[in-house]
Amino acid sequence: MQQYLLTLLLKLGVVTALASFLVRSNPFKRMLMREQRTFNQRLMLALSFAAIFGLGSGIRVILPSYQAVDLGLEASLLAGLLAGYVTGLVSGVLISLPGTINGELLTMPLLAAAGVLGGLLRDCAADPEDIWRFSPLPGLQLRRLLRDPARRRRALFQICLVLGILFTEFFRDAAGRLFPGAVFVIPRPSDQPLSILLPYLTSIFAVTLPLKIWNNARNETKLVEQEQLLMQARLAALSSQINPHFLFNTLNSVSSLIRTNPDQARAMVYRLSNILRRLLRKHENLSPLRDELSFIDDYLAIEMVRFGDKLCFEKEVSPETLDLLVPSMLLQPLVENSIRHGLSGKLEGGVIHLRCKAEGGRIRLTVEDDGVGIPPSKLATLLEQGIGISNVNERLKVLFGNDYRLHVDSKPGVGTRIELEFPELHAGAVSAAAATPLT
Repeated sequence: MQQYLLTLLLKLGVVTALASFLVRSNPFKRMLMREQRTFNQRLMLALSFAAIFGLGSGIRVILPSYQAVDLGLEASLLAGLLAGYVTGLVSGVLISLPGTINGELLTMPLLAAAGVLGGLLRDCAADPEDIWRFSPLPGLQLRRLLRDPARRRRALFQICLVLGILFTEFFRDAAGRLFPGAVFVIPRPSDQPLSILLPYLTSIFAVTLPLKIWNNARNETKLVEQEQLLMQARLAALSSQINPHFLFNTLNSVSSLIRTNPDQARAMVYRLSNILRRLLRKHENLSPLRDELSFIDDYLAIEMVRFGDKLCFEKEVSPETLDLLVPSMLLQPLVENSIRHGLSGKLEGGVIHLRCKAEGGRIRLTVEDDGVGIPPSKLATLLEQGIGISNVNERLKVLFGNDYRLHVDSKPGVGTRIELEFPELHAGAVSAAAATPLT
């Protein structure tokens, strides 16, 4: 019994080491970050699994005493979970080759079926992130499950995934006993009732551990991307708002106001200095909505002087939202788009409406203009090609995953409305979370 327990523990150690080794590869890490993959990318992911886990199967065939290194069944299921049927099927077939050559004729259909089952389970997930959140011991509270349909779907998927792992292990065990030598099974002591349960628990954790390791790597990569996107937002602001053309127009307006309206000229210089100071100093990822609105006020004050009565700005902001945290430089790209692409081409000018309210634990922001609108052909690709809006979309995705909404509605000749919705963030809660030590 002790030897059997040691083999199962070594199996978990091996799967942890192999998962850590794989995630050190930058190409593999990039494939983990993708939720949608081309056919070639799915094949490459299958080859990565086959190279690492197939090697383990080959070592076990050559050196039968190294039973813990054979993780073909769990790897095939993981491949299907991460990338779908094709990857799971191809991974299962390739990983099974050493065993099949060794005369274990049921290995290939078993591993191929496990890969396809992984793809089926992937399709059952309402949200792909539910796969990465998988835990065999979820902390579920009945009250939350009853109130939140999303939590119920997530709990149901986790149950299905556990049952899927148990199902594949049952078939391997049954095939190994009915057809000795046709499929590899770690021999277990028949006189120990506990030994019946241990292989099933080992398989569950052999799937869970790689998911946890790879998800940690994904989260680290997302944090790096968040910093890069924020830096891009600052550079975009410096290159688009504070470019020589902007400065020339602003300073030209100041020079013309010095004699006619010195007070307004001083106010413009003050607001311009606020903009430069805000853009050039170090930012945090999140800032109070109050600060973002102050930045927008300075930016629009200058634009209104330049545009005159053609530009009007209206705000409807609930007071309770002012101290809530929002992504830094969130509003400025949206307001700039309204001016440059919506109102600047309209001879009579127009109005920009900014609305913000908090409801049901979420922040709802709307930036709307009555400008020239966006053609349908351009609107369809706006989130991919529109520099300002695509940057905002990517930063929201990094910060909130899929728990946000960005919707753009535009009609040529009528105007454009951009709606944002994401969870409330309070300064105290974020500070407390940041100060909590990791265990």
